[in-house]
Amino acid sequence: MDLMPKLTTYNLFISHAWSHTDDYERLVNLLHAAPYFKWRNYSIPRNEPILNPGAIIARRWRLLREIDEQIRPTNCVLIICGMYVAQRFWCKEEIVIANNYDKPIIGIIPRGNERIPVAVQESAIKIVRWNTKSIVGAIRKYSL
Repeated sequence: MDLMPKLTTYNLFISHAWSHTDDYERLVNLLHAAPYFKWRNYSIPRNEPILNPGAIIARRWRLLREIDEQIRPTNCVLIICGMYVAQRFWCKEEIVIANNYDKPIIGIIPRGNERIPVAVQESAIKIVRWNTKSIVGAIRKYSL
């Protein structure tokens, strides 16, 4: 008889800027190393970009559709709260898409950061510090 409960697999979208890839990669590694935690990454990987960055403005509708398709099946959207997010059009669009699907948004404050973008403050169900227990706990508590 197996007494170990079955682990839930969480489908997560991580909003990030490729110009700040270190925070994204640290978060992915943190989640992979978290004990008793299973997840699927629905983020847009760096090695498989949706569009050539130079073509984004001309084909914005296509990128928005692709982001929508990535967020739709998730349980939760994670936003790394670097201040670079405040200037990112795409992060704001990801917040709108997450809200359209009633996806909970969890803001994660990178180490050393004190300020949090207003867009994240206004949309996040929870904001946590860069700590495995806090991040995983928030995902478990607020994921659909």
